[in-house]
Order: sequence, then C-alpha cells, then structure tokens
Amino acid sequence: MSDRNQALSAYYGLIKIRLTEETIADRYKEQEMRCPVHLSIGQEAVAVGVSQCLEKEDVIFSTHRCHSHYLAKGGDLNDMIHELYGKRTGCAKGLGGSMHLIDDRVGMLGSSAIVGGSIPLAVGAALTIKMQNKPNVAVAFFGDGAAEEGVFYESMNFAALHKLPVIFVCENNFLATSSSLSSRKPLDNVSMHGGPFGVPGEAVDGNDFFAVRNSAQKAVDRARKGDGPSLIEARTLRRRKHVGPEEGQFYADENGNSNLPQNVSPSSCPIKAFEQHVLQEKILSQADLVSLKKEVQTEIETAFENAQAALISEWI
Repeated sequence: MSDRNQALSAYYGLIKIRLTEETIADRYKEQEMRCPVHLSIGQEAVAVGVSQCLEKEDVIFSTHRCHSHYLAKGGDLNDMIHELYGKRTGCAKGLGGSMHLIDDRVGMLGSSAIVGGSIPLAVGAALTIKMQNKPNVAVAFFGDGAAEEGVFYESMNFAALHKLPVIFVCENNFLATSSSLSSRKPLDNVSMHGGPFGVPGEAVDGNDFFAVRNSAQKAVDRARKGDGPSLIEARTLRRRKHVGPEEGQFYADENGNSNLPQNVSPSSCPIKAFEQHVLQEKILSQADLVSLKKEVQTEIETAFENAQAALISEWI
C-alpha cells in the first residue's frame, strides 16, 4: 500500500473497531447495555481487509461477533451504540442488540446468532445477484466452529455448482467458544475444505491487513468475473472471552502449554502490525496515527454520550 489516502482509510477502520470495542468493554460494567456482547478485539484486520475490497452495493452477512463487520462495511457508529443500549434509534430499532446488527444502506444485510447462519444467507444473496445479472458479490463471515457445520459444505457445493459470486471468509481464531481447534479437528486445514467442490481456498495471516486484503481482492475479482466462489481462511486471535468484556488466557492448556499451531504467534496484533508497516514504509507518520486516533476517540465518546442521553421514549 503506497497510497496515503488508502492507508488512512484502512487505519481509520482498524482503530475505530478496536477503540469502539474497548469502550464497550470498559462501560459494560455500568449494566446499561443489557444485551450480551461478543467482541472482535484482535480480529480487526479481517473485517477491514475484506471490506476495503468491496463496493457499497456488495453485501455481507455476519455472526454473533459482528461489530467489526458492521463498522468496516460502513455501518453508522451512532446507530450501533444506540442498538447496544436497546434504543429505538438503534440500527435494528433496539430489538436486535449486539448480535443482530443491520444496515441495508451500506450492504450489511444482517447477522445471525446461529452458528453458520451467515453462510446460506450469503449464498442466497449471491444467487439473487446472479439471477438479476448484477456485478455485485456477497460475503459470508463465520468462525472456525461454523466450518464444522453441515450447512458450510452444502452451501459451498451449491455455490460452486451455480458459480455464484460469493466469498466464504472463515475467521479462524482457533476457538469454538472455549474449545481449541486442535481438540476438535484432526487436521488444521480449513482452507482446504472447498477442494471437493472445486472452490479455491487460501489460508492467510488474519492479523496482517495487507495479506487479508490481497487475498480478498483476488476472491472479489474472481466472483465479479463469474468464476464462482472462493474460500479465505483468515488465521487470527480472539483477545476477549467468547462473550463478555473480560480478558483471559485462551491459547494455553492448564499446564501453560500453547495450543496454537507453531506458525501462529500468540502476541500478534493487527493494529501494531499495520502501524509498524506504514511507519517503516513512510506512508503515514506518527503524527498521522495520533491525530486519526484522537478523531476516532471523539466520535466514539460522542456516540456513547448520545446513546446514554437518549430520551426514555426511545427505549423499546
């Protein structure tokens, strides 16, 4: 990435997700957000890397861990925070809470708390796109737990058979709730699961924005050309509990031994990696990063203040 504006846009997306979710974690103890929250802290590069390759008219479907996808696709921050506080002014009118964000104005067509629920929805949207002869694509975000569901394979088979413009993005954080991937699967090979259906798959470092974006761009280009679906396995890490704001040690057994694959570092951070790259390549300066971070923090503080100060009549 050599374009300054592209770098600023990417960093804006990354830091907006990180700071928003850290603020949610800090304020959750106030017990005014009465819905459960599933945070994506540590996984920001996947959402932003994929969304940077999409147009406004392209559509995405997400999971219970959907804040990052909603914000990366251009969802309104104020609407999201109002939703977490259960206000009618929220993006789902206060009825969905943290796990059911939606904004059809930017192509965020919804998220599902059902494991694997995003996958057939994206395939259905891709079928509509093809039947209407539109140039758009659909994206399904899901976790490694969903890659063990039958609907994943059924959906890939159908999408491949009809050459649908859909991209399957597995955010592999090596955890299904708290069960490690190594305790659930004999092989660490999610990216290969599309092979029997002729769906090309690629495993990328999900903590590397540039690796994710490059892989996503290839998949998007393939879909737009009519060549059918692709599978991206973005290998990343989850920094908070499955649900709730608490931190914890998730990638070691009771004896302190790592349960991560040898090629995955437990200290990887997509934000730090991005900052190091753009500074080293002199694309952005330290002053740029500090200034943008302050701007985003102000947006977040305003969004929370507005949500908490909303009139009682705006409660559901």
